[in-house]
Amino acid sequence: MPSSKVIIGSEEWCSFPELQIPYIKARVDSGAKTSALHALNITPFLRNNENWVQFEVNPLQNNTKITKRCEARLIDKRVVKSSSGFREQRYVIQTQLQLGEKTWTIEVTLTNRDSMGFRMLLGREAMMGRIVVDPEEKYQLGQASFDEIKNYYKSSEVVKNGLRIGVLASNPELYSNRRIMEAGELRGHEMHFLNIKECYMKLDATTPEIHYRGGRVLNDFDAIIPRIRPSITFYGCALTRQFEALKVYTLNSAASITQSRDKLFSLQLLLNHGVDIPTTGFANSPLDTDDLIKMVGGSPLIVKLLEGTQGKGVVLAETKKAAESVINAFKSLNANILVQEFIKEANGKDLRLFVVDGKVVASMQREAAPGEFRANIHMGGTASVVKVTAAEKKIAIKAAKAMDLKVAGVDIIRSSKGPLLLEVNSSPGLEGIEGATHKDIAGEMIKAIEKNFKIK
Repeated sequence: MPSSKVIIGSEEWCSFPELQIPYIKARVDSGAKTSALHALNITPFLRNNENWVQFEVNPLQNNTKITKRCEARLIDKRVVKSSSGFREQRYVIQTQLQLGEKTWTIEVTLTNRDSMGFRMLLGREAMMGRIVVDPEEKYQLGQASFDEIKNYYKSSEVVKNGLRIGVLASNPELYSNRRIMEAGELRGHEMHFLNIKECYMKLDATTPEIHYRGGRVLNDFDAIIPRIRPSITFYGCALTRQFEALKVYTLNSAASITQSRDKLFSLQLLLNHGVDIPTTGFANSPLDTDDLIKMVGGSPLIVKLLEGTQGKGVVLAETKKAAESVINAFKSLNANILVQEFIKEANGKDLRLFVVDGKVVASMQREAAPGEFRANIHMGGTASVVKVTAAEKKIAIKAAKAMDLKVAGVDIIRSSKGPLLLEVNSSPGLEGIEGATHKDIAGEMIKAIEKNFKIK
């Protein structure tokens, strides 16, 4: 046996000098290829055009008060298969590991290990050529005293000054989600990214709960910001309702999000509140297609899928024959559609007004790409600053109020009849409008939560 190799037991205390974590207990597992470190609130970011990641570590098991905030250069994202067969995509960092008197650089994946017995798993890739494991032994490299560990980490205990806020969404790398996390942290709040697909709930009359993958209970949040993709509206709203049942403040309620996603119902609701929209038709049978086209003023006209988002499922039919073909094709697929008058004078432009807590905080004009009639940024449209009228602001505020949304992206089109409302979005994107207006809209969303808790 080469004398240069260090003999260790099945459990050892180790440290990560570059992450300023001097004491963390590791499970030594030569059966695992990759090493893993317990991490929460993992958020990627750019530094000098390099990919980095920031995250939080609770280095001591069963102690969430002690939190180390860490940053490291991101070297990879890879799918890791656990011993139970579960596959998970993880961020991978490279950092120094110290075991006893030896220090070397290893690769570590970041994952939530709340349900595991150890905050750190040392895999065989990190040990090769350096370590021999004696599975009958433990702590061959010594143990720090309890008082020594406690005294060091005492300064790392998180003192809660701000609110504990969760961003309930799907993608931590999305610009909007990153900006909301940053804005909350800058205002002194404890921000947590909660992946919708990793949340699950316990329905119980006396002890209802929401859990995060690994068993962590999420009942101690002050507020939640739902950012729910249309494709997971049902589950995302179910989670939001569960937070509401736990008396957690939600920036947009489950009911308001649900009704905003139903295009037909939302238009009916808006009309009932005196908000003007383009003339719109809805029918069930292809037999009514001819009358439906006449109802909206004939061709050209717009055909919209009720389930479409970001400009997808929206078709411009320039002739009556084209309109009949498109409508009947959608109907043959049992798809629900709206038929809407085409506002030619808008010339491929619309307005996006961002409403937060009953106030228009920013507005932009979106212009369709050449040859396109949809002005959505996701469809290649461009954004620019625009001065909106008092009437347009009034429509946006009235629409958000009608939908009972604290945060809303309200789309308006300018017509010869005056401003008309196109759509109300309950999870509006921030990138286009912050980029065009240079306004801190994410900060306005955090302020709306603070206002509810009477924080100045």
